Amino acid sequence: MLTAFRKFAKSPVAAGLIGLLIVAFGVWGINDIFRGQISNSVIQSGSRQVSPAEFKRMFENYKGQIEQQSGRRITLDEIVKARAHLRFLDDMASQESLSAFLQKVRIAPGKDLLLAQIREIPAFFDPISGKFSKKQYTQALAREGLTEGTFEQGLRDEIAQNHFATGMVAGLRAPRIYGALQAGFGLETRDVSYFEVGPNAIERVAPPTDAQLTQFMKENAAQLTRPEFRQVTVALFTANAAEGSVKIDEAELHKRFEFRKDSLSQAERRSFVQLTAKDPAAAQKIAAALQAGQDPAAVAKANGAQIVPYQNKPKSAVADRMVADAAFALQPGQVSQPVRGELGLAVVKLLDVSPGQQVTFEQARPQLEAELRKEAATGAVYDQVQKYEQAREGGASLAEAAKVSGARVVSLPPLTKEGQLPNGQRLAAPPALLETAWGLSQGGESDVEEAGNGEYYAVKVDKVLPSALPKLDEVRPQLTSAWTMRETVRRMQEKADQLAEKVRKGETLEVAAKSIGANVRTVDNVGRDGAEGVGRDLTGKLFTEKTGETFTARGERLAFVVGKVDAIHAPAGPMAARVAEDRRPQVTMQILDEVGGEARTAARKAMKTKTWPDRAAAALGVEPEPATPADKSKK
Repeated sequence: MLTAFRKFAKSPVAAGLIGLLIVAFGVWGINDIFRGQISNSVIQSGSRQVSPAEFKRMFENYKGQIEQQSGRRITLDEIVKARAHLRFLDDMASQESLSAFLQKVRIAPGKDLLLAQIREIPAFFDPISGKFSKKQYTQALAREGLTEGTFEQGLRDEIAQNHFATGMVAGLRAPRIYGALQAGFGLETRDVSYFEVGPNAIERVAPPTDAQLTQFMKENAAQLTRPEFRQVTVALFTANAAEGSVKIDEAELHKRFEFRKDSLSQAERRSFVQLTAKDPAAAQKIAAALQAGQDPAAVAKANGAQIVPYQNKPKSAVADRMVADAAFALQPGQVSQPVRGELGLAVVKLLDVSPGQQVTFEQARPQLEAELRKEAATGAVYDQVQKYEQAREGGASLAEAAKVSGARVVSLPPLTKEGQLPNGQRLAAPPALLETAWGLSQGGESDVEEAGNGEYYAVKVDKVLPSALPKLDEVRPQLTSAWTMRETVRRMQEKADQLAEKVRKGETLEVAAKSIGANVRTVDNVGRDGAEGVGRDLTGKLFTEKTGETFTARGERLAFVVGKVDAIHAPAGPMAARVAEDRRPQVTMQILDEVGGEARTAARKAMKTKTWPDRAAAALGVEPEPATPADKSKK
């Protein structure tokens, strides 16, 4: 075989192949040839990479924060529709770029600072000693799906970025003129005169024709189209329905009581303090001081001991078994001899005892009966499911199998995928049931699915009512009202524009207002927050025009207004100066935010950061967005 390789190496074909490889190495680099195609990173910035798994973990944390803020569960479909995953990808790339740049210029915390920060995080404290625990640290990271390396790199990045930001903000203060500009803008007031153009200013709108309503339906098809509805039959297997028919066996009840009475009874609880000791001599000294009635905290301080309080705890809650034995052998006020426990030397002083309470059979009866009923009902539900599935395997329909098994059959009214009824009300149906129903075609029947809490269901789609526009006669009254309102608003707008044009050509506001039977109103010193009777749109238009200019705007009610800027007033000097100085810190923070954004943008450019949205989408289990012609041309 080696001979064959040597012959091939001397051939013209091999020479051409080697030439192509040399060109490839020159263009892309040897690393790209052998390693570049293997990477599946979502983000790459310098030498830093974000894997699909890491991106997914970070995105899940981000999604959880959004859900907590909104107080509801957010589906992946909603996120994709809002393109939130792509914005998150972009933000994450900017953060990675800044971290990569800081790493490149060697802005990084030392090892001692990093360890000190980790040791101050309460989640890593031992619950007994209240100090940092390596074991607790490892377990806490494992629960979050993090490795020590990943967590420490993230913390290192956070410290570096905080130091970088501190350096930027140190001494930064916005120029006074910036605050003055904001004060002048915010405190400016204007005088306005205006009159309203309401429905009485136009001719009454005639009822629409069918052709006009049909065209109106087409223009608003997206809002008027009814969603797909489905009529569904459900076979329910519920434990609640079976619990009422369960008979309790007294012998079984007594047997359950004997087995559970210890766990049902309340164990004795004790309150005591445990003082640790460095050596036997120190332990004897601590015991003598406690027996003399000295305060445990003072004794601990005087002897360099650590005090561990136990407040109303059962014996099982004491970490050290030897200490527990000593504490539960004392009488209130007594002090133990030094105890060589599993965790070192200790002295115990008992403070208080809460006696245990042994539960009687009659006291436990209601709870035990409920447990037995639930277990029996769960078993009955399982038997129902078994009978149902056997009947289905034998060729029975959903309704026939439900009858054989004794399952409850419910026919649901037409409803949407979100559980909405035709009248707009929402049916309290489990989301999983609706999802199952929308996974079937008309006439399809599902397998038995678990609904949780020991309950099951099976679904049959009886009828699919496709999404469609309603017939004109079905929505004629609503359409007529909406069309009439739109036409009224359009005509009022036209009338207001016509009157405003007359005022611009020299006619006074009073004459224009009188022509439609309206009165002119004048309001002075209107601020940017508006004034009584001055609507938001009128205020907005007022502050975009110059003195003497005429404009139109929407009124507060069903009306338009024709207005004129009478005067513009700058704020008084003392007030403007005070506000300008008050706003300097706010302006400073705005500048800092902008500088931070520019720093991240510059870092992305310097580190030649790349992102792969299709890999990000794949990591989340969603379809990537189709590439645009511009995207394809870049490849």
